[in-house]
Amino acid sequence: MITRMSSLFLRTLREDPADAEVPSHRLLVRAGYVRRVAPGGYSWLPLGLRVLRNIETVVREEMDAIGGQEIQFPALLPKEPYEATGRWTEYGASLFRLKDRKGADYLLGPTHEELFALTVKGEFSSYKDYPVVLYQIQTKYRDEARPRAGILRGREFVMKDSYSFDLDDAGLERSYQLHREAYIKIFDRLGLDYVVVAATSGAMGGSASEEFLAVAPTGEDTYVRSTESGYAANVEAVTTPAPQEQPIEGRPDAQVHHTPNTPTIETLVDFLNAAGLGRTFTAADTLKNVLVKTRRPGEKSWELLGIGLPGDREVDMKRLEASLEPAEVSLLEEADFTANPFLVKGYIGPEALQDNGIRYLVDPRVARGTAWVTGADKADHHVVDLLCGRDFTPDDMIEAAEVREGDASPDGKGTLVAARGIEIGHIFQLGRKYTDAFEVDALGADSKPIRITMGSYGVGVSRLVAAIAEQSHDELGLVWPRAVAPADVHVVIAGKDEAVAEGAERISADLSARGVRVLLDDRKATPGVKFADAELIGVPTILVVGRGLAKGVVEVKDRASGDRTEIAVDEIVEHLVSLTDR
Repeated sequence: MITRMSSLFLRTLREDPADAEVPSHRLLVRAGYVRRVAPGGYSWLPLGLRVLRNIETVVREEMDAIGGQEIQFPALLPKEPYEATGRWTEYGASLFRLKDRKGADYLLGPTHEELFALTVKGEFSSYKDYPVVLYQIQTKYRDEARPRAGILRGREFVMKDSYSFDLDDAGLERSYQLHREAYIKIFDRLGLDYVVVAATSGAMGGSASEEFLAVAPTGEDTYVRSTESGYAANVEAVTTPAPQEQPIEGRPDAQVHHTPNTPTIETLVDFLNAAGLGRTFTAADTLKNVLVKTRRPGEKSWELLGIGLPGDREVDMKRLEASLEPAEVSLLEEADFTANPFLVKGYIGPEALQDNGIRYLVDPRVARGTAWVTGADKADHHVVDLLCGRDFTPDDMIEAAEVREGDASPDGKGTLVAARGIEIGHIFQLGRKYTDAFEVDALGADSKPIRITMGSYGVGVSRLVAAIAEQSHDELGLVWPRAVAPADVHVVIAGKDEAVAEGAERISADLSARGVRVLLDDRKATPGVKFADAELIGVPTILVVGRGLAKGVVEVKDRASGDRTEIAVDEIVEHLVSLTDR
């Protein structure tokens, strides 16, 4: 196939788009792959759509290889199935809701667990029908509060979602592993540098959960890995190793001290170390109490919540939100403190929270028998040697504190190092959350019903375009891996000589006849413009047909390495076919 740039619907840009924050956004727009229509909404132009379709092909091939069967659901969905599972309200403001002309409620599908479960229930009834894997590649919709980074975080995106249906947990484990292996093959074929990390299930529900992250400093996800083992996890899924409980008996009584002008951890530590209390204090000896408010989906009123954590740590809002999902979380405003005068800013302690019925959750480091310096619920006063389990009793533990490099690995081997990545895939063992909601059963060999168990597996297809671009670019433009590139060879006609144009046309035709996808720059533009566009567009092999043709040679440039090689004209087709043989 030959695509002629003289007739291709393409305009490259020399300037970066004003709203571009990351390289993929900047380059995909400049190279004419996508165009912004609205916040979080993008059109796919011809070259971009080719890359998207190439990725879809890889995904389909690997899904089909594990026995997946492709189906297609509508994006416009009725309210009732999502109401049955509670997700009509749990999704909150991120759900696109609308009414038809008769007043019936609908949504634009953010994900389709409900529809898959109902479809299987409607079609299958016997244990002999299972296991089954169904998948679709379809546009999803989520009303992102802050669309950003081009197609990396939009309100409309293409996703492959697949679902396994099994008779028992052993079958679910097999289906999960099949998908895990398929995802590894997909991302390997796409040439990605990625990691597999433990993750949380969030609003999906379920137990076992792993994310596939494309390694990128611009990624929104932070993950950690151990220096001495294979442990790796999204920070939201990291569990904090708790210290051993300590005895309560014989410990010093808690003492309230006048600590003027110490509303921060730093000022408190400085004061205590200058107060002659017989020991040295650090921020890790203090108990910081952070107040937030939470609201369950569908509820109007907020509930106060206290979070206790060591004073040398900050609350990580993403970890906190993940721990409290699907509840909405917000920091307190001045009006909240005014309405609750027992909350003394800078001096909040567990006592006032528990005396006033405020739910109090603490970091796992706040174990029974640990002693703390914390607020005494009175301005300019703190209490020293407050013991957990004796002087206060938390309602529960919560993972909300920041995870830092150098922390002990949860598996007890080594310490943690951190990096950033882009989520490109996520696999869950859902279990029976959705099959329970819709009573999806199979009649067993003993004529008794078996409740089906599910797995859910997603790949961000359109997001993969951006993730690959984030990893595969340089200062001149995109550098596509061959598996996803919009063409195999970008032929540049460098010169006005008719013989040069005829030679380029002849080579292009021969390549096309051999199954090589050719992008032929036959425009009436200067060589400089053509070379700049070839670098920007990022086809992996660039063939320059120019003055050397008179000497019987053409130039081949490897876009990734920048290496240039002169090849004899009568050898060029075989050479390029060998490069592009996939």
